[in-house]
Amino acid sequence: MTKVLVPFDFSEQAQNALDFTTLLSDKFENVEIIVLHVIEVPSSSGMGTMGGGELMPQMENQIFFIELLDRRKRQFKELESKYAGNSFALSTKIVIGNAFQNISSFIIDEDPDLVVMGSTGSDGIEEVLIGSNTEKVVRTSHCPVVTVKASTNPEKIKKIVFANDFREGQDELADRIKNLQKWFDADLYLVIINTPGSFETTRESAARIKLFANTYQIDHAVAEIYNSNSEEAGIVEFAEDIDADLIAMATHGRTGLIHLFTGSIAEDVVNHTKRPVWTFKIK
Repeated sequence: MTKVLVPFDFSEQAQNALDFTTLLSDKFENVEIIVLHVIEVPSSSGMGTMGGGELMPQMENQIFFIELLDRRKRQFKELESKYAGNSFALSTKIVIGNAFQNISSFIIDEDPDLVVMGSTGSDGIEEVLIGSNTEKVVRTSHCPVVTVKASTNPEKIKKIVFANDFREGQDELADRIKNLQKWFDADLYLVIINTPGSFETTRESAARIKLFANTYQIDHAVAEIYNSNSEEAGIVEFAEDIDADLIAMATHGRTGLIHLFTGSIAEDVVNHTKRPVWTFKIK
């Protein structure tokens, strides 16, 4: 059984993520798709899980919440009916509380093989101070995450950009990249971004990519060295230049003050590219 989690907020981007997942399921057998919706309530409410806690004290808020919960239940019943009879099994779940915390808890408890999330991206002060739930899941999830913005057909993913430094000790990541390439039967572009702050010669970069490809027996791959002002900008620009269908990256999953000061290249790419992004947190 392949278990895929799709956090769902009824937005256009969430529907794009669900459509991507249902189409992707054709590539596997025994796929279970779990569609998770989190109803967020003000922090003054004591309600943390469905059926527990206390309703918000204001009568108008109580009425609004009950109506919203009933509407979401009806919408999920319609969703289950819509996808009934397919080769995959689709189930829905509604929880109440903080979106990121509930998604993270679900990933830990249910151990899905993949998370597919919609994202609108963010910029400026919102990106620095808040960050989206998608970014946080990308940073912390122990399983791969695919971020989808626009409507995307997995059957048309034939060019994958894998941006990395291609240094030693990446066995698990290399295996996952090979599987990713196999899923889509795609060409793989192994790219190192050369920046003014971390410059190295083309010969050095090319040798490291070649060693990586030979060590892990990666076929149908193209080695590329791309110059840019930053790694994040270079990845996005290179993907645009070759009209890539998917960007694949690793993330270190840094949190707290370290993340505040160093940021995350993977999260920046998720924010700023229009293409789907596959990420995996390395240990």
